[in-house]
Amino acid sequence: MLTYECYSKQNPPTEEEQSKIVQFLFRHLDEYGDPVAAIQKAIDYALSVNDKPGGFVMVAKDGDKIVSAVVINKTGMKDYIPENILVYIATDANERGKGIGKKIMQNAVERAEGDVALHVEPDNPAKRLYENLGFTNKYLEMRLKKGE
Repeated sequence: MLTYECYSKQNPPTEEEQSKIVQFLFRHLDEYGDPVAAIQKAIDYALSVNDKPGGFVMVAKDGDKIVSAVVINKTGMKDYIPENILVYIATDANERGKGIGKKIMQNAVERAEGDVALHVEPDNPAKRLYENLGFTNKYLEMRLKKGE
């Protein structure tokens, strides 16, 4: 049976647990991931380190083993940008197809105060999950990367 833990500024993970979450995300985000330092920054933001707006980190566990994790950051904006952005979601490759990703997403969306935005690559298989949960593609995102 899966259990869910939610970490925030008010309920931070231990240093050991935080390290496990970072490593889990790094390992299971596959080609859609970021370097460890970037994942750590997103988690620090969610935990309000250095007075950031915050958010939360949710993990699904089978016993002591993390099988899925979500990081949601508050944007600090409302009315013109959703209040939250889903930064990361990953499910252990050996556990995919069992509904774990859907369940943790549902729990995370319920816990988030306000609307939630996310970015997804067009070829990411998780895109169908997000659409089934009610996410829509309202805008085309464009980015300018300075210095490249």
